[in-house]
Amino acid sequence: MQHIRRYGTLIGFIAIVLFFSIMLPGTFPTARNWLNITQQVSMLMVVAAGMTIVMTMGDFDLSVGSTASLAGIVAALMMAAGMPVSTAVLGALAIGLLGGVVNGVMVSFVGILPFIATLATMTMFSGLAFVVSGGKTISGRAIPEDFGTFARGGIPLGEWGGVAISLPNLSIIAILVVFAVWVLLEQTTFGRRLYAIGGNMEAAHLGGIPVKRLRTIAFALTGFAAAVGGIMYASRVASANPVQGSGLMLNAIAAVFLGSTMSRHGEPRILATVVGVLVLGVLDNGLTQMSVDSYIRQILVGALILLAVGLGSLSKARR
Repeated sequence: MQHIRRYGTLIGFIAIVLFFSIMLPGTFPTARNWLNITQQVSMLMVVAAGMTIVMTMGDFDLSVGSTASLAGIVAALMMAAGMPVSTAVLGALAIGLLGGVVNGVMVSFVGILPFIATLATMTMFSGLAFVVSGGKTISGRAIPEDFGTFARGGIPLGEWGGVAISLPNLSIIAILVVFAVWVLLEQTTFGRRLYAIGGNMEAAHLGGIPVKRLRTIAFALTGFAAAVGGIMYASRVASANPVQGSGLMLNAIAAVFLGSTMSRHGEPRILATVVGVLVLGVLDNGLTQMSVDSYIRQILVGALILLAVGLGSLSKARR
């Protein structure tokens, strides 16, 4: 029973892949479709990677979706004002980093519960996105062509079945972010200290770990990752609007929870989060190809979130 709980997410992922491969043999199991899936989940992968960082400490960030939307809006507005794409991207990243620092300070130094602090900043960042954009979508000539074409580009991988395929640029960014977070959490003292904080914050403090500073840095990195995801989304659709990142927060938390069930002690691990993201991405891709109504897809994703939370609670109860 314990093994079923631990590997339930992986088993579920394999089952979902087999189901759609049988139901959609001509489209789902193709190399092109799998590359499309990696592109479709790339924004969520980046945001979920950032969420993994704070959730290693037992915290979470409700503001990542609003941060992503605000970052996309800021980048688009800066480009519309005639600034270079690189400057606009750096400005948007700075907004995400600053938002994360605000969350970290409120949680670590002021002592506000993460739920309350990030719920407040989620509302604030969402309002800011509407204010600075005037509640409108920024698109068309306001967005430089290079910014939009980047998301559609990729590294050629050759031909598969007579069709040229390539690894999308957005997928490459997601892979690099996941690798960076893996190194940070699994190969550095910083990561080990975050897990120590998540295991017992008071003991970590008494052991000499600078808990407040590390929590602030973790939230800052999560905000930065959310901004990266928002910029990627804006590039993919060549536009930005105040609500385009609204679905990222719940899906990111669900992905981390789904992945955490694969850990022996139920703690978040970045490679397990990748599996959680792929579960959500494959499910959405397959159901879309089967023309399942979007509301039904929302119900299924909600059920997955409940399942993830339930399995996560069972795993932690065994600690």
